[in-house]
Amino acid sequence: MKKQFKVAVITVSDKGYRGQREDRSGKYIIEYFKKKGWQIAHYSIVPDNKEMISAELKKISDTQKANLVLTTGGTGFSPTDLTPEATEEVVEKKVPGFSEIIRMEGQKKTPRAILSRGISGIRAGTLIINLPGSIKGVKDSLDLIYRPIPHGLDILTGKSTECGQES
Repeated sequence: MKKQFKVAVITVSDKGYRGQREDRSGKYIIEYFKKKGWQIAHYSIVPDNKEMISAELKKISDTQKANLVLTTGGTGFSPTDLTPEATEEVVEKKVPGFSEIIRMEGQKKTPRAILSRGISGIRAGTLIINLPGSIKGVKDSLDLIYRPIPHGLDILTGKSTECGQES
């Protein structure tokens, strides 16, 4: 039987945290993964605060709550956009391909995609990927990166080898 992966979603938004804006992006990610049969292990909204973002990432990764953590928001040029810095602070290994493809392919749809500073990496056996904050950016990004994620998680959890053979 194929292992069911667990996903955690963290929305980074001051207004969302204060209840002044509905979190459409985070909710979209949850529905997207539910339709694919994933277990939703965690969902939270945190403010644009580097320490709080880092603490949330550590809590999820270090307790093995999820195989995958997707953040949405806080990846732009605003002085309060600190999600990449918080993520970089906690990851043990960088996994640049996800973020590179989001920017490279995303800019074909909108030139603004290249302005995303999101990063991707691994901490304690958990893959962490920063997604843009806009609902359109999230939709486009998930369409670009979903296919290799299960195989990457199979490798990360020891279920498969790099070349795709069962362990």
